[in-house]
Amino acid sequence: MLKPKKKISKKEIKVDPLISYYTQVKTFYYNNKKYISYGVTGVVVVVLAVFFYLNNLKANNERASIEIGKIYQFFDQGNYIIAINGQPEKGLNGLKKIVDEYGNTKSGEIARFYLANAYFLIDSTEKALEAFEDVSLSDKLLQASTYAGMAACFERKKNNIDAAEYYNKAANTISDPKLTPEYLFNAAKNYGISGEKERAIEILKRIKKEYTSHSAAREADRFIAEFSN
Repeated sequence: MLKPKKKISKKEIKVDPLISYYTQVKTFYYNNKKYISYGVTGVVVVVLAVFFYLNNLKANNERASIEIGKIYQFFDQGNYIIAINGQPEKGLNGLKKIVDEYGNTKSGEIARFYLANAYFLIDSTEKALEAFEDVSLSDKLLQASTYAGMAACFERKKNNIDAAEYYNKAANTISDPKLTPEYLFNAAKNYGISGEKERAIEILKRIKKEYTSHSAAREADRFIAEFSN
């Protein structure tokens, strides 16, 4: 007579973990096949969208660069109205249209920077400030110039405390032996005018100490005396 087989407990069963994992994944896939297919399709669509977006961005950046090259001569010559609006009858796009069409590219941002300057130079201060506020550039020199542009707009609007803050921000963005002391000097003047005389004197003393050969250092004592009263 055959003896009954001994019942094997769960603890005694040894399962290859790889097989176990494969089985679980396989079961999950068949139970959720429809949703996984949708998910994979979605990923493919996203990847393709990113690919085409980046390629389109590169092409647009190049087009914007070409457009800036065509219009820059007018900006350089002081023909700011043409620089802003272009000459549509001649197929020449102005900075405004370049920004509208390619503003999300690096070259488009540079166009925005020049557009802001052009607005400022024709005394369209509000438009200049709005354009400067939208500029986003990684180049520190241009970013400092953008802050200085905003400061000049606030200064023209008699908002001296904001002017001072942005001149100071421009000075601290770059380290340039010509521009940095100039930005600091403008910051000090605006702090002094707005009543922040101690802050103004502090900056003027810094100019005297760090930028002795700059013209701002020679002017510093006069303003220190003025703001000390």
